[in-house]
Amino acid sequence: MNLKRRTALVAVAAAAALTLVGCSSSNDETAAESVAASEVAAGGTIVDIASSTDGFGTLVTAVSAAGLVDTLNGEGPFTVFAPTDAAFAALPAGVLDALLLPENKDVLTQILTYHVVPGTVMAADITDGDVATVEGQSVTLSTADGVTVNGAKVVQADIVADNGVIHVIDAVILPPGVDPAALIAQ
Repeated sequence: MNLKRRTALVAVAAAAALTLVGCSSSNDETAAESVAASEVAAGGTIVDIASSTDGFGTLVTAVSAAGLVDTLNGEGPFTVFAPTDAAFAALPAGVLDALLLPENKDVLTQILTYHVVPGTVMAADITDGDVATVEGQSVTLSTADGVTVNGAKVVQADIVADNGVIHVIDAVILPPGVDPAALIAQ
């Protein structure tokens, strides 16, 4: 499996994680509980866990649309900051539909891979600072008020997969230079 495909898959997972922004705390808790329960029951790769967990249908659809399934099913290891369906729903109207169009595959891949960090990074090992993503740019991790990535809060940490770890976040993070409004204006 080539690195480019693996990177794209990681980006899709990352984009999914960022869509949790705008969710209420009760939705975040429900998503976190659902993810934890599914991981225990299903195990497997990052994609296996996301596919068998209620609340990650949009993420799985996005990863597929970006052509990242094989990558995220690969050896890894990957650390994925993953958003739930509710997080994706919090994106401005029309953005998700635009991202899923074939002509926007490159942008979708960029966003998703921005949510993925190479290696397995458990929440207890996170330190404050910038970390390079699979997409190529850096995200800022902080432990000042719980764990955050570019300001998105980790609402469920350390969901262990065979090829890495998933941290559920409450918002979709966008790489510098990506303008979601431009997607809708097309």
